[in-house]
Amino acid sequence: MKRRNFIKNASLSGVGIAVGSALVSCKEDAVQKQETSAPVVIGSIPLVIATWDVKNATAKAMEVLNAGGNALDAVEQGCRVEEANAEGQSVGKGGLPDREGHVTLDACIMDKHGNCGSVVYLKDITHAVSVARKVMEDTPHVMLAGEGAKQFAVSQGFTPEDLLTEASKEAWEKWKIEAEYKPIINIENHDTIGMLAIDKNGDISGACTTSGLAYKMAGRVGDSPIIGSGLFVDNEIGACVATGLGEEVVKTVGSFLVVELMRQGKSPQEACEEAIGRIVNKPNSDFKNFQVGYIAVNKKGETGDYAIHQHFSMTKYQDGKNVNIQSDFFNKNG
Repeated sequence: MKRRNFIKNASLSGVGIAVGSALVSCKEDAVQKQETSAPVVIGSIPLVIATWDVKNATAKAMEVLNAGGNALDAVEQGCRVEEANAEGQSVGKGGLPDREGHVTLDACIMDKHGNCGSVVYLKDITHAVSVARKVMEDTPHVMLAGEGAKQFAVSQGFTPEDLLTEASKEAWEKWKIEAEYKPIINIENHDTIGMLAIDKNGDISGACTTSGLAYKMAGRVGDSPIIGSGLFVDNEIGACVATGLGEEVVKTVGSFLVVELMRQGKSPQEACEEAIGRIVNKPNSDFKNFQVGYIAVNKKGETGDYAIHQHFSMTKYQDGKNVNIQSDFFNKNG
């Protein structure tokens, strides 16, 4: 059933009637407050930013915004471009498989009201980000996993297909020989597309989708579908999305941390840098052997990006320009 109907029905059932009614009232008041408050935007909007060099994805998102669409539609449509890009080998169709040869997808999406949806360990469905949106909008849940997520996707009209391309299968077969099939983390293959957008109304939404760590142990889930780790949106403050080794992002609840640091007054750049610092400055941190990157935007339309290791980049579409930007990175030696 629809999320809103679920909440209203819950407010009318049994001993929960008083509490349920109060929850609905509070939720409606909060939504009304957000919708009637003027956006606090200084930078040029609409605006789209995304992890890595994904100009086709940001162009699609900006196309949605320029046509009058909202930020939620923009990030979904933008991420779908990379999910359908079989040559990318990191997101959706053509993604590199786990060590058993299965392509499994993780994704989440979050709107201006703080609603969110997520899928983990999803097989045979290309557009995981759209399934996550369906979870958000058409169920009372936030997250669906594995076979249950696939069954839900099929029930919503998504068509199952084999996501393992010949190129990815060949790469997997080669890895099995070279890696001697040991259960170790492959630190070089964990690209994700995370996207944040501000629409003409000043509202923010975000999405994140990935095929996860290449050659991961079966069942492994990273940060990308975890709200607060891989993605967090607070429409009053800003938003952040992460990429890189998900285990390290989860340990510090990275995206939520960045947004909370912005709430305390830090710029998106300062917040991203401090969040990276929380990782590299932990006792016995092995940061030289993995990568983590954050991108962020605040309600003023200001952006920030920071990473461990120098090849991380962000694509930004603003003021009619769609450019890939080499991100600043942490250097222990200054």
